Amino acid sequence: MSIEEPMRKTEQEIMPDRTSKINKPAGYDIYPYYSLGNQKIFSRYPSLCDYIVEQKTVIIDGYVGVYWNRLINALAEELNSRGLIVNITETSSYFKNEQEINTLLVPFLGAEDAVWGKKTTLSLSDYFNLDALKRTTVDSAAEINIMIGCGAALAGWDAPLIYVDLPKNELQHRMAAGAICNLGMRQPEGQMEMYKRFYFADWVVLNKHKKALLHQISVFADAQSESGLNWAFGKDVLEGLGRISTSVFRARPWFAPGTWGGQWMKEKMPQLNQNEVNYAWSFELIVPENGMVFESDGLLLEVSFDLLMFSHNENVLGKHAAQFGDEFPIRFDFLDTFGGGNLSIQCHPGLTYIREEFGENITQDETYYILDCKEDATVYLGFQEDIEPDRFRESLEKSNANNEAIDIEKYVQVHQAKKHDLFLIPNGTVHSAGAENLVLEISATPYIFTFKMYDWVRPGLDGKPRPINIDHAFKNLDFSRKGDQVQQELISKPYVFFEQDDQVGYHLPTHREHFYDVHRLEFDNEIEVQTENICHILMLVEGESITVTSADGTRSTFAFAETFVIPAAAVSYQIVNNGRQRAKVIKAFLK
Repeated sequence: MSIEEPMRKTEQEIMPDRTSKINKPAGYDIYPYYSLGNQKIFSRYPSLCDYIVEQKTVIIDGYVGVYWNRLINALAEELNSRGLIVNITETSSYFKNEQEINTLLVPFLGAEDAVWGKKTTLSLSDYFNLDALKRTTVDSAAEINIMIGCGAALAGWDAPLIYVDLPKNELQHRMAAGAICNLGMRQPEGQMEMYKRFYFADWVVLNKHKKALLHQISVFADAQSESGLNWAFGKDVLEGLGRISTSVFRARPWFAPGTWGGQWMKEKMPQLNQNEVNYAWSFELIVPENGMVFESDGLLLEVSFDLLMFSHNENVLGKHAAQFGDEFPIRFDFLDTFGGGNLSIQCHPGLTYIREEFGENITQDETYYILDCKEDATVYLGFQEDIEPDRFRESLEKSNANNEAIDIEKYVQVHQAKKHDLFLIPNGTVHSAGAENLVLEISATPYIFTFKMYDWVRPGLDGKPRPINIDHAFKNLDFSRKGDQVQQELISKPYVFFEQDDQVGYHLPTHREHFYDVHRLEFDNEIEVQTENICHILMLVEGESITVTSADGTRSTFAFAETFVIPAAAVSYQIVNNGRQRAKVIKAFLK
């Protein structure tokens, strides 16, 4: 597919390529970044071409969704303008044909109308006619030789490696516009089909490939900007990742609208584009799709979060690194239903089910922490005491078939939501967040395996019904979570675990099936915390702002509702309350 100009479908702006284009707010900032030092990031195609000319031969590998044709044309134009003879070999010429690739992926994409597939066991090399790609050679008559495209390193050229990356949110905006294709394909498909293929196949093989290349990469380039590439040397990026892996960091959040989405984030986060219909989700820390942003001389460069885990997972996870490896196991995200609607009535898969059916290593155990809500806000959680599974299923199937509303409260309990409540949602639990909530979802990292049973007879933002997954749900629902047991086991009961001067620590116990736990630290002035070789994920849930100083002297200030991470290797950190209001900080950590 030939793409001459960037196309994207969203009201949201591309992250600016330099700090001078960012209007820094007094509160929540959607563009956090960390300094690499002076003269570490470079801008535009001419500077990259200067590097290429010095090397004479280079490999340019990278991620799906990059506008490869545009990049190739820009490099060729710049190099030709210098009077150089340039030989460019494109990896796209060496993909297997589409039918062969589609046949390879059949076991991993499920039925044609299935929402989910299963994570592939293939490698990127399986997409290529590898022998032909490896037979490619440099042209001795050319002054510049470039092997370029996804999988370029597989050619085996002995040359410096440039890696061109693209943030997952920008990839999905391009996908929504039909401006990019799946790996090895020439035409885009529907969004659901493309995302499924990205998640279960393309991203899996490309992430594995990126990890294998990590310490060979001479240059990292960020391809999201419309004005060209920002880039940095690989050694400087890895050193920057090393520094934050022992101190404190915040990933770049991103945001998405939804059929039930609300207006809280639009109001409280003024950098967000106000023309978006709503914001349903924030990806505060859903690390398979988040990035880390570095700065130098006012220039910004985003790299994918997985680079941090590939290079420094032991620093980040400490004593849990052996258990989780490169996977960051906890996620933070917002569900905004202020002025919006109820989420679907849903549940999530059990551990065995998610492993066997979808190829995931950990399952989608969740909690809802109520960061803000109106007086009439509710949470749907657990079954009524007299639940009859067969009758419940019959009602759901009839509703789905006839597009008829049902009285869901006959089957599912409704609970009043209050600020700072923590509702526990281990896998298999029926649940939904009601309208007029701002939910901080503190959960295990998997995030797409939601089995919807009832969606209030409403269309999605595209006007089409959202998929209902009654069969998957009934293979996972725990009907013993009903009646009084819901109050006893699924609504956390905080208790004080330490108290000293103006400091109080509350333990908000999670369910026995959760592998993570939650504390809330409350203080007027400051508090000191030890990591004890465990990673901490934190958020200021009440107060104006806090300043966090890690043991190595790194100091960062965080506003209300900003998520940040203290790696296990930070050893200790101090939090200082910058406001007059008492600070309340949520801390999630692995058990």
